[in-house]
Amino acid sequence: MAAKIDKTNAARILDRAKIGYELIPYTVDENNLAATHVAEQLGEDIACVFKTLILHGERSGYFVCVIPGDREVDLKAAAKVSGNKKADLIPMKDLLAVTGYIRGGCSPVGMKKTFPTFFHSSALQHPFIYISAGVRGLQLKVEPQPLIEFVKARLCDLVKEQ
Repeated sequence: MAAKIDKTNAARILDRAKIGYELIPYTVDENNLAATHVAEQLGEDIACVFKTLILHGERSGYFVCVIPGDREVDLKAAAKVSGNKKADLIPMKDLLAVTGYIRGGCSPVGMKKTFPTFFHSSALQHPFIYISAGVRGLQLKVEPQPLIEFVKARLCDLVKEQ
């Protein structure tokens, strides 16, 4: 019998919203918290494994960008869609205080406060995507459309060209 997986706050929030998901555990490598490592552990295409980044704009304050795990956020594009002239990733040391999550376990669901959220437009190209369940070692496998609607996210192009 498989070990019981403890539900995270993010999972309980999705339960209350009646949004279906699967909790998928993976082996954490403390020296490699990259989404590419998560995708390898899951045996999934990196294009459907999304990472959650927290940015700060000079006008809007904090906002969230959820992008494919192997891509880099385009700070100019992120600033523009969020109504800022410029935006930067927040310092790692501020992540827990701002979101309630740690690096490698930051979910767009269940942060301390609700922030404007932007998903990369490619999310809807997949029948499901993976996002952090709010702790290292656990991903939420979820249909993108209900998730995006639930977190009131806007779809846009947020990544640098490859």
